[in-house]
This record gives sequence, structure tokens and C-alpha cells, in this order.
Amino acid sequence: MEVVCPIDAQFAEQIALLLEPPSSLQVQEYFDDIITSKQCNGIQVKPTNDYGKGVYADTEFEEEDLVLKDQMLIGVQHSSNKIDCLVCGYCFRFIGSIELQIGRKLYLQGLGSPKDCFDLASSDGSDMEDHQEFQHCSSRKRFQLPIESIESLMNEKLALPYSNKFPLPSAIDCPGGCKEVYYCSKSCAQADWELCHSILCTGEGSKSSSKKALLKFIEHANETNDIFLLAAKAISSTILKYRKLKAACNKEKEKNKIAQVLSNHKFSLLLKAWKPLSMGYKRRWWDCIALPDDVDISDESSFRMQIRQLAFESLELLKKAIFDEECLPLLSLEIYGHIIGMFELNNLDLVVASPVEDYFLYIDDLPEAEKKEVDEITRPFLDALGEDYSVCCQGTAFFPIQSCMNHSCCPTAKAFKRDEDRDGQATILACRPIKKGEEITISYIDEDLQFEERQALLADYGFRCKCPKCIQEDP
Repeated sequence: MEVVCPIDAQFAEQIALLLEPPSSLQVQEYFDDIITSKQCNGIQVKPTNDYGKGVYADTEFEEEDLVLKDQMLIGVQHSSNKIDCLVCGYCFRFIGSIELQIGRKLYLQGLGSPKDCFDLASSDGSDMEDHQEFQHCSSRKRFQLPIESIESLMNEKLALPYSNKFPLPSAIDCPGGCKEVYYCSKSCAQADWELCHSILCTGEGSKSSSKKALLKFIEHANETNDIFLLAAKAISSTILKYRKLKAACNKEKEKNKIAQVLSNHKFSLLLKAWKPLSMGYKRRWWDCIALPDDVDISDESSFRMQIRQLAFESLELLKKAIFDEECLPLLSLEIYGHIIGMFELNNLDLVVASPVEDYFLYIDDLPEAEKKEVDEITRPFLDALGEDYSVCCQGTAFFPIQSCMNHSCCPTAKAFKRDEDRDGQATILACRPIKKGEEITISYIDEDLQFEERQALLADYGFRCKCPKCIQEDP
């Protein structure tokens, strides 16, 4: 039986307006403003004949030149990756210290869950339960190293050789006190609080309608698909923008003693708050998600209905957690499905290299005599970490300008992090010389695959590639 969301029928007209694609002029103005404000020199976002919009070179680029560093609109670290990497909840830079990163990871790997016993992000150990409780918890799983050694690393009582060559920002607490998210600076903490976290925080300072419901929503997302966390951030961000616009508008009305308010005034503010999300290409998630290899084509209809049901279950939990009467259209299944679909079609992997890997590589490159002495201290920790020592921060994010880049199987640019790129921004480099006026394209897939394989994968994005390489190889 198909699920029905009452908000879809109640606000059908408003939902249609929210999902109406912006005009070419609106798109041009929006991205011109972004490019100017972010000083993304050398590029333009312009309408295209085939794909709505694209990114074009406004100057010449040489091979390996930096084309763009794009700040994400919304991003999230994968839930499973949080055991391996402690990063800033806003910019995704590694935080704490080399010792804390290693100690925390070894502890959580041994324990099996980041939720057990106590919080592990505070390097001073101030959030720990008493030592007896720590020993009780730690005995539940087998640790490869003495628990005292791991505890010393987390409390930074044990300094590893040469770790001072890899300094990391201190871990700053969430303003709402949730002990779930940490930051590299007070400015990142404040920016994330104002962007969305003030609604999605589970601490005492949260503005959530129901923290109990919010915890259920987060648990459901972690167990099913963390793309729901991205959607929650997007909706929360829009709600907060709306409240800010409304407060400014009310202040202006008081100042000018304006009494009359148009009936559609509040919705016009909601449309304005929604603007950043309106620019992304969207389809409903259950319509555009790729059919898994283990699902037969004859079961496709049933599969897509199950995906719709899953989204509805997530939305119902989120609705209870962040309910806002004036922003109800945002909590419709139609809007929710389109937001998730936008992420499904436009997301870029969020990757930040681990300083722990850099640290152990540095030790490995030391002169032999010096390395032997240092190795006696560091080797037990490296052996305990095993191959996981090099795991980077992994997640997914939506980048406003990068999402405008069209696909080509012979792209002019690529998403590639350089050694100096240590946060979650998208870094786009030129694959070859790019002329002024030429479109900047990237590959959504592995462009080295055979023609038929490429076209099959790209069909999930809703188009058939007609790049020069595909035209040449099309039988």
C-alpha cells in the first residue's frame, strides 16, 4: 500500500512553487553572487542547451592548475567513519592531536561502539566516568594493547615522538553541549550552530521540538542511510534562514510602523530561504536511485515503493523532531524526496586525508639509526591499528558550484585533493589545458570503463552521454 503524506495535499500549491526550476536569469544572478563573494576567479556558471547549466572557464588554465575550491552547502561524515576519524563538524578538518586520534580509534575499535562508556573527543579526559567504570567497560572487548597505554594517549599523558610536527587544532565543544559534534574553532562551531546544528543538536541548548524524537531520527538514519542526515541539515538550514528573514522583516515593520501584512508574505520569505536548494537539479529519490545489482528488473516497482516507504518513515521521525508550523511545506514527502534525490544525483565524496597516515609515513622515512629507536615506541600502536592506520575522513557533501559541472568521459577537470587541502572543501584541478570560454567538465564515473558500462552507469543520472569519446566509441 502506497504511503500518503497529508502535507503533500495540504500544501500542494506551495510545494509546486518550491520545486519550480529557477529561471536562467535567477540562476545566473545567484551563481554570479557566489563566485564574487567566494572569489572563485576564472570561472562562470552559465545556461547550456542540453543540461540546464554548466561551468565555463573565464580565463585559461594549464594542466594541474587549481580551477575551483568550493565550500560545501551541506555535508556529513559517514556514521561508520566516526570511529576512525575525529574531525570538525563544520569544515571536517582533523582535530585534537595525533595521540588523541590514535588512542580514541584504538579504544573504539576495541570497544566496538563510539557510544559506550564515555565521550572520547575531549583530550583532557574531563568527560570520563571514574576509572573503575572505564575498566569495567574496557573489559567487555579485547584490546590489543594495555588499556593504560590507550588511556594515556587519549589524555595526552603520553607524547609520541615527532607528533609535534603534525599539530592539530584543539577540539572545541558544541555550543549546545551535545558531546556528539566537535569543532576546530569557535568560528566553525558558531557557523554550524547558525547553519543547522542549533535545531539538530541533542544537547541541553538544542532548539529541537523533541530531543527524544531527534535521537530516534538519528538512530534510524545511522541504521538505514545517512543521506537522511544530509536532508535533515538542508531542511533545518532553510528553517533557520526563514526565521532569520522573518525576524529582520518584523524589525523593519516595527521601525517603519507598517501594520498591514500580505497573506502570502510568510511564504515569500520561505521561498527566499529555500533559494540555495532551489538551484540544485532534483528528482524524487525513489525515482532516481540506481537499482542495486541484487534486485531483479521485474522487482523494480516493488523496490522503489520500499525506498519511498523508507523515506516516509525517516520524514515522520524528523517531523516530530523539528516541527515548525510556518515551514510545514518543507516537511512534505514530495520535498523530502526531491532533496534526497538532489543529493543522490549531485553529491561529491567528502574526503580529507588523515594526519595519522602522514605521521607514520614520516616515522618510516627517518634515518635508520633514529628510526630504530623511535620504532620501539610507535610500532605497537601501528601494529594495533593495522591497515586501518591510513583511513581518511569520509562522507558526502553537496557543493553549489561543483554540482553545476556537467559530465564528460573525457573531462577537462577532476576532483582531487592536494597535500595542502586539509578540509572538506571540493578541490577541482585541470586535467589538461583549458581555453577561455571552454566548458569545465568532470567525470561522474570511471571514464576508463567500456562504452556500454559507462552508458549504463550514466543512465542512473538520467541522461545518455554524447561526449566526443562516446560518439567515437558508439557502435
